[in-house]
Amino acid sequence: MTTTHELTAESLENQMGRRIAARLDQASNGVSHDISERLRIARSMALDKRRVLKPQMATEVSSVGNAAALQLGGDHFNMWNRMASLFPLLALLIGLLAINVIQDERRAFEIAEVDAELLTDDLPPDAYTDPGFAQFLRVQQE
Repeated sequence: MTTTHELTAESLENQMGRRIAARLDQASNGVSHDISERLRIARSMALDKRRVLKPQMATEVSSVGNAAALQLGGDHFNMWNRMASLFPLLALLIGLLAINVIQDERRAFEIAEVDAELLTDDLPPDAYTDPGFAQFLRVQQE
């Protein structure tokens, strides 16, 4: 996490670097070509070695309703943490597949029960599709 004190120190460091570079530029005007080339090479090497700030992920607390979760950032979020974060998704998929299989089995069992009752009834199954039988049942109810 970058604080204002660190930002101030970095800005002071940058200002000092600019002042030194300006003084070196002024002093290099009266120097021979060989020495100015060596200074140019030394400056480019110093710039190459300069510390480059790399961005870092900040730790974040996110809250939803009354629950809060700490989300870690930076280099601590490695491959194992990423794989561990996939386990809830994997459990959800396995649960959904199990629910689907169980519902299919229940539906097949219900259909089998209806078929068994139709086949074991005293009336043949063709009687239920006969329009005359439906009329006969209506007359019998009246």
